Amino acid sequence: MTRELIIDIAAANRSGETAEIMRRYNDVFQHHDPSALDGLVAQDCVIENTTPAPDGARRVGRAACVELWSAIATGPGTRFDLEETYVAGDRATIRWRYWMADGSSLRCVNLMRVENGLIVEAMGYVKG
Repeated sequence: MTRELIIDIAAANRSGETAEIMRRYNDVFQHHDPSALDGLVAQDCVIENTTPAPDGARRVGRAACVELWSAIATGPGTRFDLEETYVAGDRATIRWRYWMADGSSLRCVNLMRVENGLIVEAMGYVKG
């Protein structure tokens, strides 16, 4: 096997693993069930949140990240319309629309990074 083929196989394997983690992550929000988060989030995970504007808040550590995502996933009267998940190696881009209880919505993008089978970084952006 050539070196290029070996690299392509390794990249495809990483992409497949990342895609499965993102599928499980997206399910948390689609089903309003954060129970899977502990098994998806690394101990040293970092979130750069969308609020407060303009720069958002930074959450560090599994407990802080799971707490934030759990609160978002279980917000009464909210829903998430998943538009697209694009995966490349250990990175993913998720486009979605977040519908609030009052019927208004935000267009959102998450830039995610996975390491050793767990989410280690998430940066959220919104278009209001």
